[in-house]
Amino acid sequence: MGAAGVHQGGEEDRDLARLLAGYIGCATFWLLLSTAVGVIISFKFAYPDLMTSPYLSFGRLRPIHTNDTFYAWASMALVGMAFYVGVKTCGTRLYSIKLGWASLALFNLAALLGTIALDLGFNNGDQEYREWLWWIEAIFMAALVLAAYNLIVTAARRADDDLYLSNWYTIGGMVFTIILASVAIVPWYQRGLGQVGVQAFFMHNAVGMWFTPLTLGLWYYVLPKLLNRPIYSYALGVLAFWTNLVFYPIIGAHHFIFSPLPWWLQTLAIVFSVAMLVPVWAGSANFLLTMRGRWEQVRRSYALPFVFVGVLGYLLGSTQGTFEAFRSLQQVWHLTNFTVGHSHLTMYGFVTFGIWGGIYALLPRATGRAPSLILTGLHFWLATVGVVIYVMALSVGGTIQGLVWISGQPFINSVTAIAPDWLWRAIGGSLMFLSHVVFAWNVWSMITGRAQESRAAQAAEAAS
Repeated sequence: MGAAGVHQGGEEDRDLARLLAGYIGCATFWLLLSTAVGVIISFKFAYPDLMTSPYLSFGRLRPIHTNDTFYAWASMALVGMAFYVGVKTCGTRLYSIKLGWASLALFNLAALLGTIALDLGFNNGDQEYREWLWWIEAIFMAALVLAAYNLIVTAARRADDDLYLSNWYTIGGMVFTIILASVAIVPWYQRGLGQVGVQAFFMHNAVGMWFTPLTLGLWYYVLPKLLNRPIYSYALGVLAFWTNLVFYPIIGAHHFIFSPLPWWLQTLAIVFSVAMLVPVWAGSANFLLTMRGRWEQVRRSYALPFVFVGVLGYLLGSTQGTFEAFRSLQQVWHLTNFTVGHSHLTMYGFVTFGIWGGIYALLPRATGRAPSLILTGLHFWLATVGVVIYVMALSVGGTIQGLVWISGQPFINSVTAIAPDWLWRAIGGSLMFLSHVVFAWNVWSMITGRAQESRAAQAAEAAS
């Protein structure tokens, strides 16, 4: 089945377009909220006396920022686009539009209740990226199960026998994440080191087995569609899929090097972290080679510059993660702000840029409305410059922080040493947030603008 898919009926296309717009519109709202919270947090490092209300304390705002970024912004946007890509590549209609809307309602309900509960001080304890109360997590899981069922049945009713590569990634990511969420919710074995082991399994796989496969699956549709050429190598895509599935689930334990976890488990996590270079480099090479020779087309596109930066973020961030797993480098970087910079290089430089590329590629085709070329360029450069400043500041500051700790100096020395980098972090984060405001306006115009004004631009994008 080719990535271009087949044309669907008029009313079915309109239903699908409305569903896609619903997911992206809601996701964009949560992007603005979660990153506004992130900007407040970043300024709290530079100005500790800023906003001292308990409801605006770091301990409550930080999990709101991370959970809403993960499970409201990124999850909703990726699921909505997975539905669209699944329909187009399978040559059939979505199994149930109503189930699609039900999933969206549950995603939003979980995000709303989770945000309120966290700000009121009710959380799941020291469980990073799973601070929501268990019953709120169960609502999110119900949304995920409905979405996975909807996509799997749609794929089962496809027109061709072959299943296009995009659906391997999206369906695989959904199925594994249901397993992941089940492991994370069940409390019986989460005591002592069992909790540490489950946390290692969950926190890394939330990125590597949920956001990563859905983003890569999106690219396997978007790149051939926009470039009007097949993906460079189907075999490389399959290799990357299976090696990611084999190597990724165990590597979360590299976050607990030198902990009481068994030494063999820590070592195995390091070995598998090195092995992750296979799917990362194979997938990155596949995307970059698909773009090879079409750089002018990439430059003139609404969507492809975002995909290009996303591929670079995937390549650099994941390779950086491999080096961070080594014990010698963990001695310097572990528990420092370096890891915060790394997480933003992956979740922002890779996943969020990848989502933006997908939205700018798919939403105009679904609604018939293109964004402003000038505002899209402004969005791109504000986000790119902002994330570079952010990651560089925390990479340098985190390294200094770790070296001060190793030297045995008083802890306060590491705080004063990294203070300038925290200010640069706030500057970079502010630029990133401004880009989100521009992006939100573009989304609004693509959903509600006048379709006839964008047809010429959309035709130029498709032909470029």
